[in-house]
Amino acid sequence: MNLAIRDIRHNAGRFAFTTVGIGMLLMIVMGMGGIYRGLIHEATLLVDRVGADLWIVQGRTRGPFAEISRIPGNLEDRARAVPGVAEARRFVSHTIQREREGRPLRMVVQGLSWPEDRGDWVPLVSGRSLTQGHYEMIADDSLDLPLGTKIVLGKNDYEVVGLTRGMVGTGGDGLAFFTVSDAMAIQFDQPGEAIRLERAARRARVEAVDIGRQQPLFLDRAVGLSSGIPAFAKSQVSAVLVSLAPGADLEVVRRTLETWPDITVYSTEEQKNLLLSGMVDKARRQLGLFRALLIVISTIIIALIVYTLTLDKVRDIALLKLIGARNPVIIGLILQQALLMGLAGYALAWWGGQYAFPRFPRLVLISSSDLVSLAVIVVVISILASFLGIWKAMRIEPNTVLAA
Repeated sequence: MNLAIRDIRHNAGRFAFTTVGIGMLLMIVMGMGGIYRGLIHEATLLVDRVGADLWIVQGRTRGPFAEISRIPGNLEDRARAVPGVAEARRFVSHTIQREREGRPLRMVVQGLSWPEDRGDWVPLVSGRSLTQGHYEMIADDSLDLPLGTKIVLGKNDYEVVGLTRGMVGTGGDGLAFFTVSDAMAIQFDQPGEAIRLERAARRARVEAVDIGRQQPLFLDRAVGLSSGIPAFAKSQVSAVLVSLAPGADLEVVRRTLETWPDITVYSTEEQKNLLLSGMVDKARRQLGLFRALLIVISTIIIALIVYTLTLDKVRDIALLKLIGARNPVIIGLILQQALLMGLAGYALAWWGGQYAFPRFPRLVLISSSDLVSLAVIVVVISILASFLGIWKAMRIEPNTVLAA
């Protein structure tokens, strides 16, 4: 009979409790790796889905995912005139938080460049894409907005006409797709009193100059809509997305666009790298540090338990030595116990993760390579943890069994 199995049966309770504890630690280690992969997936999801070849952003900025970017919406018309450009779309994205039925509702408002972009590329689980230029939206199911729901944003009501799944922003908040004009109306919405005060201040500034006193009609124009005053620029978008025509050379188109001094141009891959090196990098390092600490803690726990089990069978080990058992037999006994403890904890972590991870508020993405690498780590830490018990066993003298 295998000595390690027999000894585990003799100390079944201690072994079981230790295995559960190690399994919980390893499940957290496994989960942290999955959370990191989930962060990357969620952070790059929108960039991958929109399918742009080039991103035009505000000059000397890193784009809408790294910092504020503001460019005029009519830049898309300039971009369409560049040889090799098949399509140019306005890009608007911002996060809002409202209250619905007594609970906070946080969403990423994503503008679709209507009418060229109706959201046909959005993977719908029910409903349809946008069919009119205003007052319709596609919502991720994590927002808990069923089809047909009407929600007030700004000064307008918007109806949910389509539902998608797994479409979230870099912060894990569900995406809501609107036309660009609606998305900008939500973004730049102001309370009525703020608009009144701004118009009064505008009138006061006009009255303070000679042209305001000489041309009274200017005073009436000053208190009107901002869009009716030619001197006021229209609301700006975050970026313009460029798709190339078949056979067009990306670098040639990019060099042409980069001659414009008011913009900066990035490829999709560069935009993803900027996103990951900024927003995700600190989270990655922090998760990696906690993961390493938990692995060390798991090693220490296994080592202490194996050492305690070794102390409990000092007389048994001494008896084995007395009857002629070789050192490899004793080393195998302790090493097998440590490996069984580690592998049982790993199996428990994998089983518990299948149940727990899908219920996390953020995506936990476990890959096969993560499972294999963690299994190798468990084997290594189990071997290292057994050294303390082996060291103690090798110091036991055979005559210990004869002691009173």
